[in-house]
Amino acid sequence: MTALLVIAKQPLPGRVKTRLTPPFTPEEAASLAEAALADTLTAAARVPAARHVLVLDGAPGPWLPPGFQVVPQVAGGLDVRLAAAFAACDGPALLLGMDTPQITPEILAPALCWDAHDAWFGAAADGGFWALGLAVPDPALLLGVPMSRPDTGAVQHARLRAAGLRTGSLPVLCDVDTARDARYVAAEASWTRFAARHARLTASTAGTAS
Repeated sequence: MTALLVIAKQPLPGRVKTRLTPPFTPEEAASLAEAALADTLTAAARVPAARHVLVLDGAPGPWLPPGFQVVPQVAGGLDVRLAAAFAACDGPALLLGMDTPQITPEILAPALCWDAHDAWFGAAADGGFWALGLAVPDPALLLGVPMSRPDTGAVQHARLRAAGLRTGSLPVLCDVDTARDARYVAAEASWTRFAARHARLTASTAGTAS
């Protein structure tokens, strides 16, 4: 079975979702990050997997559901941290970020099947990626990929193709990075904690988020 990994930062003010400020305060941005992380972990926990792992920068909090093994992120750039997460797996692995609270087990389900694919790729609307699955985890596929750029996803996907991997595609999703992203995702995923938190915060700021 597939190991399901979520890579995340502890949602502390000033350390997460800094691009949401303004219009949100650092505390509000951290609150939105916490809701997004809780939604992501809840969806991940409902996916049948060999193990559920939170690869965490920081300390776990009350937002962590039961059933997750928590391991610390290594030091280094994001490519190094992602590569290390895969290196710790001895079988198929699917890695998710914490910025797509709209995910559901149904969205993730195809990436648990490796019969016709060696890799799975979930592109983000901003040019990055929100999910990466590897039947045979190989850290070299990630090391050196430039992160947090408009071409990050394209470069990573090209790495998979260059390695000759049969790559399946997951839906393109919007990462929550900006206030505009937050508003869009909250509207698209009205059932989530993230949407409820966003509604409360934007009501309290009289609709200043844009």
